[in-house]
Amino acid sequence: MKQPRLDERKAYILATVVYEYVATAEPVASQTLTQKYNLGISSATVRNEMAELEAEGYLVQPHTSAGRVPSDSGYRTYVDELMQPEALSAADRRRIRDDLRDASRELDELVDQTTRLLGRLSKSLAFVTKPQSETQLFKHIQLISIAPRTGIAIVVTSFGVSAQSLFELGSDVSADDLTRLSSAFNARFANRAIDEIGESEIAAVVAELGLTDDLRGAITTAMQSARSGEIPEIASAGAQNLLDQPEFSDVRKLRSILRIVEEQRTLYDIVADAMNSENPRVKIGRELGNEELADLSVVTVPYRFGPHAIGMLSILGPRRMPYARLLALASGTAESLSQRLADADV
Repeated sequence: MKQPRLDERKAYILATVVYEYVATAEPVASQTLTQKYNLGISSATVRNEMAELEAEGYLVQPHTSAGRVPSDSGYRTYVDELMQPEALSAADRRRIRDDLRDASRELDELVDQTTRLLGRLSKSLAFVTKPQSETQLFKHIQLISIAPRTGIAIVVTSFGVSAQSLFELGSDVSADDLTRLSSAFNARFANRAIDEIGESEIAAVVAELGLTDDLRGAITTAMQSARSGEIPEIASAGAQNLLDQPEFSDVRKLRSILRIVEEQRTLYDIVADAMNSENPRVKIGRELGNEELADLSVVTVPYRFGPHAIGMLSILGPRRMPYARLLALASGTAESLSQRLADADV
């Protein structure tokens, strides 16, 4: 159900609730808002407006007698429509520049140092993907017969991926036919961007050789596996910062989050849809696609390494994070890292 657009007063109250909750980690009551902020309306009016914001899904009340806190939708509306952009302070900008200027010229160490710096400055978990080419190229495929109707497809790409998938066919196919198909496919598509090789082109090669259509399905599946199988190396730092957040005083909850740090696939999945993006992204709560991460948010900003490489710089913390500051911090760090990479032969 689409939420109604907020009027000016409700929008201001929602923004103030987010600001207050981020600052205090305590549910926000109407009386708190009227005492601390110049809203120009009574506590009763604020209370009524907050009740409507709750009914509309922007706020939730964690306990019967408590104040209210932002929901995922409340945070999303705040980030997309109400948040005022924040500039990185001169002190933070200078510290980032100085730290990266003095960093190792080795690419891996430079990224590791950037990650540690971002973890310290954000007081959150920082993770950074190592640079990788924007375009994964197809290098070759090998189709191997292991039985008259069974084979293995092996796809190798410019990222070093060697994706293997077993396929079953509806009729017999010879080892020679699989070799002919592999050779034809490699001649046609070598060094093409793997995302550009469509199913119709695969079908055309299979048809030209007079082979069965289920081989098209086998190759298509193998190519999809190669596209999804590559995970760039990820550096992470600052997991201990989550210990200081009241949301994670529950040791069981914290353990599940810390386990994520050891699962590079999970970290990558969080930011995979932002790969090759030119713009910062924010994911909030359940938008991260994992129930264990429902109390977290992530800010992700791209950085550049030459004309054909990109990496992602991310900050993972509680949903109650200072989004504007962390976006400024991540963007400033990404800018400095990109400049450092451009200036040095790393």
